[in-house]
Amino acid sequence: MKKENCVFCKIARKEIPSDKIYEDKNFFAFLDATPVNPGHTLLIPKKHYENLYGLPDELLSKMAPIIKKMAIAVKKGADAEGINIGMNNEVAAGQIIPHAHFHIIPRFSGDGHRHWKGGSYSKREAEEIAGKIKENL
Repeated sequence: MKKENCVFCKIARKEIPSDKIYEDKNFFAFLDATPVNPGHTLLIPKKHYENLYGLPDELLSKMAPIIKKMAIAVKKGADAEGINIGMNNEVAAGQIIPHAHFHIIPRFSGDGHRHWKGGSYSKREAEEIAGKIKENL
């Protein structure tokens, strides 16, 4: 998707209205239009990057302290019991908008949001996948 047609780029350029939470020269944060819980906030780079893989390390390192700052503000502002921070990369992982973004989601006991189920490995499966991952570092 080209940045001219990207909904998040349009939000960052203020061509589409949003409930802005934070803005600086590189980043923009706003309330998610389809929140998991009230206060669910998205943090995006203003410049278009499709997902985590394309985000420059320098920009990503600048995002981390803002994610932390936003998590604390969302937790307090929403009077939440906890916070989930997530990033979906590619369609198979649930990415809907192809613009890099972090979700900062306030959580409450009994809010009905479920986490993925865990599985297990055989010793051989664990060694095999760990080896493949290490080869790609």
